[in-house]
Amino acid sequence: MTTNPSSMWTRFAGIYGFLGVAAGAFGAHGLKEMVTPERLEVFQTGSRYCMIHALALLILGVYSQTQTNPWLTRAGWGFTMGTAIFSGSLWLLVLTDTGWMGAITPLGGLGLLAGWFCLILSTHRNENES
Repeated sequence: MTTNPSSMWTRFAGIYGFLGVAAGAFGAHGLKEMVTPERLEVFQTGSRYCMIHALALLILGVYSQTQTNPWLTRAGWGFTMGTAIFSGSLWLLVLTDTGWMGAITPLGGLGLLAGWFCLILSTHRNENES
């Protein structure tokens, strides 16, 4: 069974939107008294990036309904994997108080940057095909 890329990105958007809201609420209410303000800000950064890229994936899902381009698929995977690594490592860093998790976070950031770069390349390719 082949998954439609459009519905796949929309599914990831829903998952990350849910996680972003849940983590943000947990950070604002559940962690507020348990961690330092600095660590709380780190946790909220993970939530913020999760939400931003949930929206990016949602838009990518809608756009992918009318466009077929391998760069869009690469952008989707960059956003998906980058968000999991970036936000996930920040959340784990705070929840487990393991500083070495911060060393993984830049890998997620690179994934996010790759996603945005692939999105740029997808538009360049479309302009050349017209």
